[in-house]
Amino acid sequence: MDLGKTTRGAVLGGILVLFTLVLDASGDFVFPVHHKFKGQRSLSALKSHDARRHGRILASAGSGSTSAVDLEIGGNGHPTDTGLYFAKLGIGAPSTDYFVQVDTGSDILWVNCIDCTNCPKKSDIGVKLTLYDPKSSSTSQLPTLLCEYDVSYGDGSATAGYFVKDNIEFDERTNGSMVFGCGAKQSGQLGKSSEALDGILGFGQANSSVISQLAASGKVRKQFAHCLDNVNGGGIFAIGEVVQPKVKNTTPLVPRQAHYNVAMEAIEVGGDVVQLPTDVFDTGDKEGTIIDSGTTLAYLPEEVYQPVMSKIFASQPDLKLHTVDEQFKCFQYSKSVDDGFPVVKFHFKNSAAMTVYPHDYLFQLKDDIWCSGWQSSGMKSGSGDSMTLLGDLVLSNKLVIYDLENQEIGWIDYNCSSSIKVRDEKSGGIETIVPTIFLQLPL
Repeated sequence: MDLGKTTRGAVLGGILVLFTLVLDASGDFVFPVHHKFKGQRSLSALKSHDARRHGRILASAGSGSTSAVDLEIGGNGHPTDTGLYFAKLGIGAPSTDYFVQVDTGSDILWVNCIDCTNCPKKSDIGVKLTLYDPKSSSTSQLPTLLCEYDVSYGDGSATAGYFVKDNIEFDERTNGSMVFGCGAKQSGQLGKSSEALDGILGFGQANSSVISQLAASGKVRKQFAHCLDNVNGGGIFAIGEVVQPKVKNTTPLVPRQAHYNVAMEAIEVGGDVVQLPTDVFDTGDKEGTIIDSGTTLAYLPEEVYQPVMSKIFASQPDLKLHTVDEQFKCFQYSKSVDDGFPVVKFHFKNSAAMTVYPHDYLFQLKDDIWCSGWQSSGMKSGSGDSMTLLGDLVLSNKLVIYDLENQEIGWIDYNCSSSIKVRDEKSGGIETIVPTIFLQLPL
């Protein structure tokens, strides 16, 4: 067996963690991924989830290839139906299934452990929770002196525990030994059953993240892509070089950021550029626009939100807007929203444009009642400036590529129910990746 092995270091919670990564050199592998909010959730619960998510983002900012990794995606990104996406991983020997949130905004993989304090006992989102027990796995490895981790989030939640190395199955064909967190104590929302999962699968840029560990082993390129289908459900999450469809819209990542920040330059509504303060999209330290598939809606600074909303609804002056759950602007409309409302375009550095159609930013609450998914963020960066965050509302029905080797993000409008093609770097061949739809979650 050809093994890739490298020793890396990462700082987590102020603790320097050194780890050795060994991955199986077999071909591509699959993460089965589901959507977090299976079944209808209240709008207030959805907004509360996003608010907690933002607190975590703002507080956690410090923290020879083979073929592609295919992360199968299930669920639906519609605001009244779904929320975060999550994957099923097999850990240990014998292998046991764990459901973990797929998160581009955090940097480690951790799961709740058998000795955990305040870990949730059940989940309200339709998955069976399992506590990981290193002693029950014949392949687990613990250092003589435990390496601890301690991560606090801006919403008051926190996770603490220690690192362990064990075998992880990404699909039935591929497995490898990875370092991850063994959660011993959870607090805040991480201990609640309402949105409980077994842990978090971090796809951030730090050395400790899953994508960085996989790339450091020399087994994959430091590139990944997702295509979230909120029409038929499901989608694709793949690690590797996507060769079809060709992505032409690309923009550089803002340097030295913990998250996936890009430089927005303008917003266009119905073909007209919205007049905004010249410095509203500045991209200094801790600034810029965050691209985050872990957030459901799209959040604009108040000074951007108001003029954008005014331009959108100027096309329908007779509409009577009312507020639902004290935060969503809703209205009655019986015709086609794509015919009655304008297209919104975000313009980024390098002349890259992202199009958002009315059926993306407006969602049907019931019958002919529609609501806007645009939200006023109220978020501030570390320097006190307003922030923009684009979630699934904007990212759905697009193939979005994160090229960390070249430090850029690209996208293209795409039918996420169809397949994509990814290069197999080991053989030179092209592999077809097809989406997977999970119709029912295991209970």
